[in-house]
Amino acid sequence: MLDERVDLVQGLMVYSRVARFERYGGPVLVQWAFGAGSEIAGFLVQGMPTDEPAPSSYLDHQTRAALRLPFEGEWTVFWGGRSVEENYHAAYMDQRFAMDVVIVRDGSTHTGDGGKNSDYHCFGQPVLAPGDGVVVAALDGVPDNAPGVFDDEGPLGNYVVIDHGTGEYSFLAHLRQGSVTVQPGQRVSAGDAIGECGNSGRSSEPHLHFHLQDSPEFGVGEGMPAQFLDYWADGELVERGEPVQGQVVAPASAR
Repeated sequence: MLDERVDLVQGLMVYSRVARFERYGGPVLVQWAFGAGSEIAGFLVQGMPTDEPAPSSYLDHQTRAALRLPFEGEWTVFWGGRSVEENYHAAYMDQRFAMDVVIVRDGSTHTGDGGKNSDYHCFGQPVLAPGDGVVVAALDGVPDNAPGVFDDEGPLGNYVVIDHGTGEYSFLAHLRQGSVTVQPGQRVSAGDAIGECGNSGRSSEPHLHFHLQDSPEFGVGEGMPAQFLDYWADGELVERGEPVQGQVVAPASAR
């Protein structure tokens, strides 16, 4: 065992354990989420290339684009932060500062048994352009997975990539099939609707993936810190910051 921790996230007790196994080459993250009645609300096994964050030349980078959170209302940061423990993306150079967000209500991301995408609170919710720019890539038509099923052939699923004109490119992924409303070459402004939250690509349940990088091509280049402006985090107003795992965040305009 390399690390273990217990966090309280929106009423759920989340146990995380990072361990090495003899027959697997790298660390493995195992997470259990328990509800108030000790029922299992979620389970994840995620192979990790390393238990150390990827090297980065952007650790002190200050985001040049004026970014807002790419959604309305309150969302919970499921993965986010600069350490691998709080954000498994940190182990990958291109997604070094990525975040995954969901909507949690009454201690759960879904109603019922979560067997359908429509059970999830975030499924179908609008996804917004985080900043001004030009769409350089967009894909629609990838079917949404059934919850618990991954599509490894196209990790991003349906997605939109925005060039902010600052050497920074926003990636918004796992969008709902048929919801993408923008095309390459189209100019967008911060807050414009670009699609809806879905469950396409390498996604086990509906959620929104966001990361900023220095290249418009997925997997090429380095991830960059995304400092958002004017948002609430756990009830505190943040003028400029990077959301981290477990925080409940919402644009300042939400209150």
